[in-house]
Amino acid sequence: MAQLKRLLAGAMALCLAGSVLTACGDDTSASEGGDSKEEATTTTAKADEGGEKETEAATTPAAEDIPDAGDLANDGKVYNIYCWNDEFKNRFEKYYEGAKDTSLWDGVTVNWIINPNDGNNYQTKLDEAIKAQADAAADDKIDLFLVEADYALKYVESDICLDVYKEVGLTPEDTANQYKYTQDVMTSSDGILRGVSWQATPGLFLYNADYAKEVLGTDDPDEVQAQLSDWDKFEEVAGKMKEKGIAMVSGYDDTYRCFSNNVSAPWVTDGKITVDPQIKAWVDQTKKYTDEGYNNGTSLWDDAWKAGQKIDGKTFGYFFSTWGIPFTLLPNTLDTAEDAGGKLEEGNGGYGHWRACEGPQSYFWGGTWLCGAFGSDNIAITRDIMLKLTCDTDIMASITEGEQDYTNNKAAIKKLIDAGYSNPFLGGQDHLSLLSAAADKIDLTNKLSAYDQGCNEEFQGAMKDYFKGNVASYEEALETFKTNITTKYGDLSMD
Repeated sequence: MAQLKRLLAGAMALCLAGSVLTACGDDTSASEGGDSKEEATTTTAKADEGGEKETEAATTPAAEDIPDAGDLANDGKVYNIYCWNDEFKNRFEKYYEGAKDTSLWDGVTVNWIINPNDGNNYQTKLDEAIKAQADAAADDKIDLFLVEADYALKYVESDICLDVYKEVGLTPEDTANQYKYTQDVMTSSDGILRGVSWQATPGLFLYNADYAKEVLGTDDPDEVQAQLSDWDKFEEVAGKMKEKGIAMVSGYDDTYRCFSNNVSAPWVTDGKITVDPQIKAWVDQTKKYTDEGYNNGTSLWDDAWKAGQKIDGKTFGYFFSTWGIPFTLLPNTLDTAEDAGGKLEEGNGGYGHWRACEGPQSYFWGGTWLCGAFGSDNIAITRDIMLKLTCDTDIMASITEGEQDYTNNKAAIKKLIDAGYSNPFLGGQDHLSLLSAAADKIDLTNKLSAYDQGCNEEFQGAMKDYFKGNVASYEEALETFKTNITTKYGDLSMD
C-alpha cells in the first residue's frame, strides 16, 4: 500500500506541475487511492505554488541509511529506459556494456523506449507511463528515465524519482567528484538528491579562427578573450566584424543562454511569472544587434543558422556548451560529412579552424540526468549504471576522450588536462581547462522552476516578432508572451 500511495502521489504531482495538464486530463486515480490524496497534496505543494526551488546542497545521509548493494531489488527480466534520442544509448553500449556487473544482468534484457522531444512528446509519453507505473506489469515498469534541466524540477519535486543515496545506494563518496550545480538541478527542496548525470555542460564562445586573424589580427584564444571579456567589448568587436561583412553571431537566439542562466530569480515564484532583468537585457541586446546588422537574423537550428558554421559562412562565432562542439559545430562545418566518407582532419571544411574562449559571461546550456524510477524491480542495475556511468573516473575520462563530451567528474577532467589533452578540431587547443574554470562558476541557487522550458520557448518566440519588426514595441511582444504562457500554464499569472 505504501508503494501504491507514493506512485499515485507522484502521478498527481506531475499533473499539478502545470506543464503536463493536457496529458494528465481528468484522471481520478489519485482520489480513488483513499488517504493517498493527502500525501499527494503535501508532495506537490512546492511545485503547485510556482515551482521555484529554494534549496542548499543535497543532504548528506548517514551511512546506516544507505542500503547495501546486495539488498537492492533485482528481480525483473526487462530493464526499461525512457529517453528522447540515442545519445545515452550510445554511451551505455560503448562504455557501460564492457564494465557492467554481469551478475546483475543474468537473464535481464534492456528495452529502450525512445520518444523524440519535439512538441513536448517525450514528456507526454513519460508522464503517461508514470501514471501507469503502479498498475503496470513488472516487465513494463519504468526502471530508468532521463530528464533535461529545463523541466527536471517537475520530476524532482514529484515522488517518481528515487533517492540516489537512500534508495539507489550510491554514497556521497561515489558522487564527490561531480560538479555541484549538476547535483543542485536534481536536488529537491527538502534536500534529496534524485538524479545524477554523466556530463556537465558549461558554455564557451566558439569562433572562426580565420575571421579572428582577419579582423582582430590574432586567433590566439587568450588574446581574443581579452577583446571579448565583457559585453561592451563584445559589441565593439561586432562593429569591426560588420565592417568586413561578417556577423558577430548568427541570429536571435545565440546569446540567450548567456543571459537566461545568469538570472537572479526563477521564471516563476509563488505562481507568478516575472521577466528577470537578465532576460530583458537579452532582448535589448538582440534588438540592437538585429537593427545594426550584427547578426544574420537566423533562428536556432534553421538552415541559415547552420550555414554560418561553414568556414566561409560569414559568421564570427557561436555560443555552445560542451555538447554543441562535437554534435553540432563540428559536423556543420565539414565540407564532406563523416557518413559520406569525410575525414576528421584539417582540409575538410572548417576542421581545425575553430577556437574557444570564455566569452563575456559564464553560462551553461542543457545537460541530461539519469533518474531511477520508484516502482522499479531492478534498482540494483540502476545503481550499477549510475556508479559506472556517472562516478567511475576512468570510464568518465574515456567518454571525454572518445566523444569530446565534458564528463561530470573533476578527477577525470584533471587527469586528461594533466596528460596534455588537446582537441584537433580546435587546432590542438586544450579547451578542457576553459570548461573546467567555467563549470566551477555555475550557480543555480534559486534559479530553477518547473516551467522553465515553456517560459524560455514562449518568450523567445514572442520576442522574434519584435526583432523582425512585426510588432512595434517590446511591450506588445510581452503581451503576446503573457497571453501564450498563461494559456499554456493555466495555474500561473503575470502582471
